[in-house]
Amino acid sequence: MSRPKSVELSEHRAQQAPERITITLTPHVADQLHRLQSSTGLSKTDLVNRAISLYDFTTRQFASGMELLLRDPATGEGQLVHLL
Repeated sequence: MSRPKSVELSEHRAQQAPERITITLTPHVADQLHRLQSSTGLSKTDLVNRAISLYDFTTRQFASGMELLLRDPATGEGQLVHLL
């Protein structure tokens, strides 16, 4: 099996002023956000920016016919990932 290519998530950085938004998180997602903050040391803003960039990247890849696979390096077992 060939080695997967590494792909940059953000194709370019916009040269415009940042946009501020207000969102309401479900309790479960708020817990996930706090857990990610603790484990990564990233700010809420950084985590939300990364999540949106990742979602944008994957939806564009799916639209172009690509699939997302996760592989366990220990067993070589793979799983096809679907985003709803």
